[in-house]
Amino acid sequence: MSKQERRKAIIVFAVIAAVFLAASILTGGGSGKEETVQEVMRDAVLHDLNRVNLFGLEVNPGLLSGVIVSTGLIIFALICRIFVIPKFKMVPGRFQLVLETVVGLFSNMAKGNSKINGFLGAYIFAAGTYIFTGTLFELLGVQAVTVSGHSISLPAPLSDINGAIMMGCLSYLVIMSGGIAGNGVKGIGKTLKEYSLPISLSFRLFGALLSGALVTELVYYYSSLSYVLPVLVGVLFTLLHALIQAYVLTMLTSLFYGQVSDNTPKPPKEKRKKHKKQQTETAEKTIDTADAQTAA
Repeated sequence: MSKQERRKAIIVFAVIAAVFLAASILTGGGSGKEETVQEVMRDAVLHDLNRVNLFGLEVNPGLLSGVIVSTGLIIFALICRIFVIPKFKMVPGRFQLVLETVVGLFSNMAKGNSKINGFLGAYIFAAGTYIFTGTLFELLGVQAVTVSGHSISLPAPLSDINGAIMMGCLSYLVIMSGGIAGNGVKGIGKTLKEYSLPISLSFRLFGALLSGALVTELVYYYSSLSYVLPVLVGVLFTLLHALIQAYVLTMLTSLFYGQVSDNTPKPPKEKRKKHKKQQTETAEKTIDTADAQTAA
């Protein structure tokens, strides 16, 4: 395509976009909103107004999102295991390279934090994948019908407090399993010392995803902000949260798993004091040497 043809295509596209934008502005002012902004924001947090039907039960839309995301990931994993992985080559193709890079990332994270890392690597890979894909799921705009007959766009599964709490508690149980694997029954006590960990993991995840959802809902609600800006806000917030939260939860899980599974015996109290004294003396000598060199 020549430069002149490209310019014509760009001009035509810009004209069409301007026509649609003007038409949406002119025709959008007369339609009234069924919910106030307070109701929209409240429902984004509590999900008590727009509930959906799942197998005959009235549930939060986040649960339906979780079922769809989990089913999609399981089907994708089966397809990869049956049709893709058996055809792996010594010289990887693009898709094989992407899979090996992602798996290697989580595997190295697990190996770098714990000696007992087989199950840990598998879990943080699954958790990170679920958080990342579940957060990006809201960009698809999958529609569902509420029990009251309204159409809604399904949110990210972990923007529901129940989903975030379950992810945090599951990660805590995995950390406890590492303590048991490394220290036996004593590992339970080491894990229980971190009693605030499941709350921290849950609400950090929930708060980050909810903040993005609330900002996006607010931008979409007001017609003066609902042109061009939602694309930037929605995509940037969603991508950042997907990457950051997947990394944060998997990293924290790996770190605490490594701490509670460590079975290296601590030195006696007297040896610790002696070692600390030696470190202090060494530091003082280093400082004195540096002062002497400076004075010279």
